[in-house]
Formats: sequence, structure tokens, C-alpha cells
Amino acid sequence: MNNSKKPDELLKKALEVAKAAAKKSEKIIEKYYQASNLETEVKGDETPVTIADKRVEQLIRAEITAHFPDHGIFGEEYGRSDNEDSDFLWLIDPIDGTKSFVRQYPFFSTQIALMYQGELVMGVSNAPIFGEMAWAVKGKGAFLNGISIAVAAKYVAHSSCISTGNIQSLVNNNWQSLGHLLKKFSKIRGYGDFYHYHLLASGKIDLVVESDVNILDIAALTVIVREAGGVITDIQGKPVGLKTTSILAGTDTTHALGLKTLNE
Repeated sequence: MNNSKKPDELLKKALEVAKAAAKKSEKIIEKYYQASNLETEVKGDETPVTIADKRVEQLIRAEITAHFPDHGIFGEEYGRSDNEDSDFLWLIDPIDGTKSFVRQYPFFSTQIALMYQGELVMGVSNAPIFGEMAWAVKGKGAFLNGISIAVAAKYVAHSSCISTGNIQSLVNNNWQSLGHLLKKFSKIRGYGDFYHYHLLASGKIDLVVESDVNILDIAALTVIVREAGGVITDIQGKPVGLKTTSILAGTDTTHALGLKTLNE
């Protein structure tokens, strides 16, 4: 990595900064969560944004810039920074699950990831109302609230579980294949957002399918799932990158099963 710090030192520092920024963001989130007078705007893509989204992203950007002024930043509310030539790109979704936040149920989180030369190398996923913070650094394993986590060691059909998130386009274009896949699992759930990735990385469910996401939704979670021993790609099997719009995440076995079934 082209930086004065050694790679391990830089990623360690980046993780510390991301975790600290996520924790500081909790005060803003707690202030506005379930507020009776929360003002909501609707963006051009028909998704909501609140003052909480904006203030959390401002805080995280300030924290990153204070420690890594030469790094690029790409955030949900304020877009790309001017440092587009940097090898380092931070990816921020200040409140992933704003619709849940606005409707006052706790399926939302703060997502912070770091990409180096196009590869995702660090991720933090913080869900303050759930009391869950997951994180991972490339080559260092995945953790949930400080405890090492791993995907399920084996696929057990009678207790298997698949979870879907945003699947509108998959339903519209590939409903039959999705139906075939759902029937291969004992339990079908729709945990959505950060939560089913935390469950997958902790070995509690077996496969996650989403067809309508963007990189800011899943960058940090991609690192966490990988470092927990999972496999995560788009639903065609392509690597996760800045243009990714779908996700298939599971163990070696369930990911292969999902990939085959969805693309038959």
C-alpha cells in the first residue's frame, strides 16, 4: 500500500477510526430515532433521507479526513470527494435502512468500509439499537461485539435457512429460479439490511439473496462475510465492486447451490 504506514498498521488504524466514528454516530442516531418531529425528504431515487443521515455522514467524513486527509471518500448523502486519484476509497452509508429508521423499527445500521485499489479490505457494520457492531479486516478474521465469528461449518438441510432482502428485480425477471432456490431450504426468512449478513457471518443462517442494492449498502458487510469464511458475489458470481447491484452470500456449499439454481 502506497502510504507511510506499513499495510497492517494502516488497516489497524483505519479500523480504529471507523469503529470510533461509528460509536460517535450513535449519539446522533439516538437523538433522532423515534423523534416525533423528524423531517424526511425523498431523493430522486425515491429513497428517504433525514437530518440524521446527513449529520452522521458529516461526522464520519470529518473523522476520516482528520486521520487520512489524502484518502478518497464516497458517501450516500454527499457523493465522492475530490481525492479521486487516491488508492484508498472510504465507502459510507450513514444510516443503511433509512426507511426502517423513519418508520421507527430498528433494522438500520451505519456502514463504513475501506477499499484499496478496488479491493475491499476493511469493514464496520454498527447497529446501535440492536447493540451489534461487526467488523473485519482482510486476513484478520471477522468479529461481532469483539467475539470471533464464522459461517456455518456445514449445510444441514432440515435446519437450513435462506434470507432475502431487496428482491424486486429478481422477482420481476427470475421468479421461477428464485422459487426453486427457496424450496431447497427448510426456513425462508426476510431479515434484510445488515441483519441477515450478521446472522450469516455468525453461522446462524445459510444463504442471503438480494437483487436491488448498491455498493454502499454491502461494502462493509462483504468484508465481514469473507473474513468469516463465507463466499459473497453478485447473483451471477461476479466479484463485489463499485457497480454491484445484487448479492449472493453464503458458505462454500450454499453459495454454489444458489449460484447454480439462480442461473439455470
